[in-house]
Amino acid sequence: MTQQTLFADILLPLPLPGYFTYRVPAELNSSMQTGIRVVVPFGPRKVYSGLVRKIHHTPPQKFQAKYILSVLDETPLVFEKQFEFWEWIADYYMSTPGEVMNTALPPALKLASETRISINPDFDQDFQNLNEKEYLIAEALEIQKTLSISEVSKITGLQKVFPLIGNLMEKKVVLLKEELENPYRQKLEKFVRLSAYFDEEEKLKEAFDEVEKRAPKQMEVLMAYIRLSKRYVSDVREVPAREITALVKNASSAIDALAKKGVLEIYKNKVSRFDHSEKDAAAIDFNGYQQRALEEIRKSWEEKDVVLLHGVTSSGKTEIYIDLIREAIEKGEQVLYLLPEIALTTQIIRRIQRHFGDKAGVYHSRFNEMERTEVWNNLALGGIESLKTNIRYQLVVGPRSALFLPWKNPGLIIVDEEHESSFKQHDPAPRYHARDAAIWLANSFGAKVLLGSATPSVESYFNARSGKFGLVELNKRYGGMQLPEILVADIKKESRQKSMKSHLSSLLFKHIEEALENQKQVILFQNRRGFSPRMECNQCNYIPNCTQCDVSMVYHKHINKMKCHYCGYAIKPHNQCPSCGSADITLKGFGTEKIEEELPLLFPDASIKRMDLDTTRAKNAYTNIIQDFEEKRIDILVGTQMVSKGLDFENVSVVGILSADNMLSFPDFRAHERAFQMMAQVSGRAGRKNDRGKVIIQAFDPWHTIIRQVIDNNYEEMYKNQILERRNFLYPPFYRLVLITLMHTDPKMVNNAADALAREIRKSFPEKLVLGPEYPMISRIRAQYLKNIIVKIDRNAGILQ
Repeated sequence: MTQQTLFADILLPLPLPGYFTYRVPAELNSSMQTGIRVVVPFGPRKVYSGLVRKIHHTPPQKFQAKYILSVLDETPLVFEKQFEFWEWIADYYMSTPGEVMNTALPPALKLASETRISINPDFDQDFQNLNEKEYLIAEALEIQKTLSISEVSKITGLQKVFPLIGNLMEKKVVLLKEELENPYRQKLEKFVRLSAYFDEEEKLKEAFDEVEKRAPKQMEVLMAYIRLSKRYVSDVREVPAREITALVKNASSAIDALAKKGVLEIYKNKVSRFDHSEKDAAAIDFNGYQQRALEEIRKSWEEKDVVLLHGVTSSGKTEIYIDLIREAIEKGEQVLYLLPEIALTTQIIRRIQRHFGDKAGVYHSRFNEMERTEVWNNLALGGIESLKTNIRYQLVVGPRSALFLPWKNPGLIIVDEEHESSFKQHDPAPRYHARDAAIWLANSFGAKVLLGSATPSVESYFNARSGKFGLVELNKRYGGMQLPEILVADIKKESRQKSMKSHLSSLLFKHIEEALENQKQVILFQNRRGFSPRMECNQCNYIPNCTQCDVSMVYHKHINKMKCHYCGYAIKPHNQCPSCGSADITLKGFGTEKIEEELPLLFPDASIKRMDLDTTRAKNAYTNIIQDFEEKRIDILVGTQMVSKGLDFENVSVVGILSADNMLSFPDFRAHERAFQMMAQVSGRAGRKNDRGKVIIQAFDPWHTIIRQVIDNNYEEMYKNQILERRNFLYPPFYRLVLITLMHTDPKMVNNAADALAREIRKSFPEKLVLGPEYPMISRIRAQYLKNIIVKIDRNAGILQ
């Protein structure tokens, strides 16, 4: 019987619409499955790994299908529900399935070929017709045999190598070849065991007798092995060599000596990259308010799939999450616990793992690509059989990227701090919102969603108030704790009276002094990193701007450079004004770095640390700062919005918000909502356990409506004000916004294109629903000029209509 020809629609990680049809070689027919990775050629030379979306018998009509080159997986890594989710993301957020795939998969699962260059074996070694630069490349290839394009540039010191390689190809000096490399490698660890001969008791006793007399260090190692392997207690366990070296000083040479004698065998095993933890948390003791909230959530889920838990800071929301997670896991369901960013995960992960041990996994971008791939494989393959510890995660904690993991049966998705703007991805495409995407994903599996926040987004609270979501309120802090006392310092008045202590008002200075005297801790919040946001000439008012972006350069003192926070361009600070030559140059404004430098002058005995993007770039830097603060090795913590993110420090008695006005004057319709959320969240860090904390807000306008609402903890009034404005001016949640950004290196081209596009859009939409074109606040980024058009669409209309 003739074997039928198979074709497969392949999804590639490229920003191109649709899928690409390839022919399946007959020998691979039996290996074809939806969701596995295959290697395919693309274009004249490139090779990619793609995902099989569909297998069928229909050849393409307009072109001859290329053959699939090979199969990479035995079992699927992506399932039907994931493909449907990706397609919804691409459709709703106006991107392509390839862009979604690129966002979703860990880097180690996306393979793309690298161009390798080598000398053409038919080349006659006549270098006479090569110029000097071409000869340099040919000489490097003669020595190295094969090089990548980046290696050619590095070895030869040449910047523009592509034209030169093109010339060498025309002269038939070199050949180009595409090579595909799989970067994922399973981790191998060294283990130790008794050899078969010495596994018998008599022989083992002989070995002990010999080393006891002649080699005491080897005796220590053998004893350590026996203890760690639990040989005489239970089933013998495998012993990693690192456990022996941790117990016995300088054990490595003794292990090698015992291996040479044939007493021990050294071998390697595949292991997980993650440390595994045991459960050690006591049962949660709920108060009456929490118990009532739990019951209301369960009851709401009988009618609604999504429930909003609106609980004040420190009301015990996390304990409620943990109980609901426990219920889902006991039913055999998976749980996704979404946090807005990595910064939030440290404390919560510890609490989660104390309750759920190895059933809980963590997934985020600070992990290297091997670690992320292991989490993916764990969920896709139901545990990793090839590893010595076959643990299957039922709960994963992570930021928005965890949505794309290969879920099989999620029963609950928790979106903690659902109001946070970092749930929205801005670049690159797809520009999705994780909260909304989580609701769609849960709905596709028939799972429940719990949104939690002390300061919900206006959109979510509107959905809850209008009956689309369930609403549960938790208005009391846990354990009888009081909300902090919030005071406002009028820094305009204090500046006039010259009572400021550097950038601290006398009110804040006094409370910091009292806190330190009582051995309490302080958090100072300034939502601007760097030392100073700009440098200015006092004679001609010249301000150094980035050469690529329309923004001033921020001075960072620890590296003595002015940096652009948009493109990364950096220069040394000027000693003289480039415009007028004056040396009268002043740093204006202040960031976290400047506060960190000034505080030791005001509080010389205090231990001070800064927490912002600059100090937490390293993998464990954030965790180390949090641990030091928890263990009271830091007295004053200065930070950006990282310090507002749901952290629980029982010894903090004072929180200072150094510049509230900056948050209130941002040109965005959500500015006041976000300012309220930020100030309320930062305030929640004070007085978390026994004492009522103090929060001091410094502002030039102490009577601003939002500041008064924060002082009164009046979320409801803030919501009513914002919802009225948005109803009147046609903003979310009543209308959806589509932001269209045009960019080009030629400003005239951008202007003409934006005007033409706006005219076309206005033919289909009423004038009041189209805003722009307008320059955004930063109108040039990375040498690209920008113009925005905003289109408002009724919330009941489909966006693609």
